[in-house]
Amino acid sequence: MNKQIICFLLISLISLPCTFFAQNVTESDSDLFDEQHLLSLKFKYSNKELKKETNDSTYIASELSYQNDDGSWTPLNIDLRARGNFRRNNCYFVPIKISIKKKDYKNTLFDGHKKLKMVVPCLLQKDGNDNVLKEYLAYKFYEIISPYHFNTRLVNLELTEPRGRNEKLHNVKAFLVEDDKKIAKQFDGKVVERSIHPMAQEELNSIRCEFFQFMIGNTDFSNLEQHNATLLYVDKDIFPIPYDFDMSGLVNASYSTVSETLSSQTRMTSVTQRMYRGFKRSPELIEQVRQEYIGKRTEILQIKDNLKPQFDNESEFEIAKNFIQGFFNILMNDSEFKSEILDHLRG
Repeated sequence: MNKQIICFLLISLISLPCTFFAQNVTESDSDLFDEQHLLSLKFKYSNKELKKETNDSTYIASELSYQNDDGSWTPLNIDLRARGNFRRNNCYFVPIKISIKKKDYKNTLFDGHKKLKMVVPCLLQKDGNDNVLKEYLAYKFYEIISPYHFNTRLVNLELTEPRGRNEKLHNVKAFLVEDDKKIAKQFDGKVVERSIHPMAQEELNSIRCEFFQFMIGNTDFSNLEQHNATLLYVDKDIFPIPYDFDMSGLVNASYSTVSETLSSQTRMTSVTQRMYRGFKRSPELIEQVRQEYIGKRTEILQIKDNLKPQFDNESEFEIAKNFIQGFFNILMNDSEFKSEILDHLRG
């Protein structure tokens, strides 16, 4: 090939519009959790059938459709199973575990997400959506508290529920939670599936996690037993990652209760009463985390305020707002900080 032809080809390539090079870019180049605007989803499944299957390895076939920016819908074949024994027995809807085969998620918005969780309202009642929003807020708070966290995506969910020959349509708020294996891959680590005492876990992030649980008024967790907590092994350290906050004082769901163990050992009668359940740590690190939270106060409150338009009931938002402000009032008062946190450090 002579020099004139080569030169012509090079000039032609340079002159091509950018869209030529972009035409092969698929939706998979944008991760599901990269964008945070509301995602619209459609599901169809039998709530009765989902609750009936109690084996964690047994899924039921379903279909998910998500709305694209141009208004069109993309369907995906998926498999579902219920999560959580308490809500399976006490709720109309149950939290969901989603499984998607590679051949179905390839080149879609869900590309690379083999497993996902979805949080939905518990009951068919007026505060159901607001409870979902308050739990979603807890996840968003923790995103700015620790680098080791679950990413989430808020969803407008249209759920079609078969009822015999008829169908019932539900429009609810929900949110997606990424799988712990995805987090482990991000940090080149792995999920730990055995009990490790909190005092053997990475100290700084353990304190952050313990402060966070106190902030949202949550006692329904155990970093030792991995109850509502995942342990991540990264660079020879163990990092706790909390999840499932529907029993917290921040959410204050109608079905939430204080555990029998705590109520018998303490004076707790309501989940809105805070109880610090952290361990004795280096005083310098505890103070460091205290100042970190105070430094992030404006950002945390802004996250909350940004979600206000999504609430159905403004009073639910105001209650949540005051609850989080109460946490910062404790942090910024030396006397209250001592009596509410330092005096409750566990040995």
